[in-house]
Order: sequence, then C-alpha cells, then structure tokens
Amino acid sequence: MARVKWIGGFLGLLSGGPIGALAGFVMGSLIDTVIDTGIEPVKGDYNGEAYSESVYDTISGNGGRRGGNSLPHTEPDEGARNGFLFSLLTLASYVIRADGRVMHSEMEAMRQFLRVNFGDVAVAQGEQIVLRLLQRQKIEDAASPGSYRRTIIECCHQLRDYVPQAERLQILSLLAMLAKADGSVVTQEINALREIAIELGLSEAELNSMLNLGSTTLADAYAVLEVSPDASDSEVRAAYKRMAVKHHPDRVASLGDDVRAAAEKKMQQINEARDIIYKSRGL
Repeated sequence: MARVKWIGGFLGLLSGGPIGALAGFVMGSLIDTVIDTGIEPVKGDYNGEAYSESVYDTISGNGGRRGGNSLPHTEPDEGARNGFLFSLLTLASYVIRADGRVMHSEMEAMRQFLRVNFGDVAVAQGEQIVLRLLQRQKIEDAASPGSYRRTIIECCHQLRDYVPQAERLQILSLLAMLAKADGSVVTQEINALREIAIELGLSEAELNSMLNLGSTTLADAYAVLEVSPDASDSEVRAAYKRMAVKHHPDRVASLGDDVRAAAEKKMQQINEARDIIYKSRGL
C-alpha cells in the first residue's frame, strides 16, 4: 500500500514551465516510485560527509501531523498546495547551496525545519526531493556554469505570474526561517534570498522583515513592521495594520493546515514586534 504523501504529483497552475520541468525530473522517479515502492533513494556526499539516510528512516506514522499533534482540518487545494511545497523546496535547494557547497549540518537544519513546520513525513520526503534537486543543480552547472541560477530565476518569474502575493510572502518567510535554522545566515545566503525576493516581485524590505522575525531588539522590531524608527505613532499603527492584512493566515489557508500554522506563527511574531515598539513608545 502506498505511503502517505506529503506532496503529490499534480502542481496545479505550476505543472508547466520551469517548475513543472523540475518536477518532472524529480517527482516522476522519486515521489511516485521511490516513496511508494521502496526503491533505494538518492544518496549524496557533501564535503566528504556521507549523507545517505533512507527515505523511510524518519517516517514515524503520524500522517504528517505537525509536531505529532492534530490541527483543525481544512481540506486544501491539492494542486496549489503541491505547487507551493515543491516551489519551496526548489528555492530551498538554491539557498542551501548558495556558498557553492552543502554541509551535513545544513541538511540537518533543513530536516529540523521540515519537522517543526510540516511533520515527520515531510522530513523524509522533502529531504529526498531536495537531494534530487541538488543533483540536478550539479548536472546543470557542470554543463553550463550558472545554468541552475537561471532556472531558479525562471521559476521565480513563474511564481510571480501565477501565485498570489500572500503565498509568495509565505515562501519567502519559510526560506528565511530555513536560512536561520542552523543559527547563522551567511552573506551568500542573504544574497540568494535577496535575489529570490526581487525575482518573486517582492521587496528587500519584505525580506528584511522575514529575516528579523523573532528578534527581541527594538531596531529589529521596526524592520519587521517595515517602518522607520523615525515614523510617527500613526505611521507605526498604519504599518502594523498593513502587515496584519498582508500576512493574515487566512490568505494561505487553502494550502493546508500546516502552511496555515506556519503563517500563524509568523503573524504571532509580527504581533510581538508590534508590542515591542508600542511599549517603547508608551502606546
């Protein structure tokens, strides 16, 4: 019997174009064959560190529930959800290899990111998809240096044209979270994230907002709300209202309960940044 799939084969509006082409490379052989039949998964070697954990080793049977706990169920738009998740992993593969190498610690950080946000099934399946995408990156760049970067830019343009802003912002938020998962964000990762943000039709201010989520400093709180420390009280309030509308979890609810839960965590961190600023101003 087929195992539970965190991500399926149909990507909705993204089934064509560069994202669909990458999905064809990855999903035909990996999702429908490896995960369902148990054929040996992709193995990688990163800076001399063997990375060959089986796709089944981390499946605990919790059906992909976040953190092992049930969430209120919302039936997702399957095509939109699959397109969102595959696009997230595609862009993640670019960020992970931004410095030209992939360390075991980076892959472990990715696994932890997937586990916290999407559950154990996502760890096993998402890891194998990223490994295959990293393999594709090596193939493309060996044939033509910079080729995978051009593919990523084309993928971003496809997302910009077909995916709502709220979903693109959620992808950027999750990528920023992934970059921070190992405790540091190197310059190459920031540059890759900035490039992705711009090509997605988003702003550097929006990227800085996502990178500063969770910080407790006043300066970072202003960055989260995308407002200057010199702004008036009314401007700060207006900035928060814009953020509350732009990042409201309901705007990504159709992508599934786990994606919505990640958006709720992001909104909570935006609220915390607001509270830091309001307290400093006596509001």
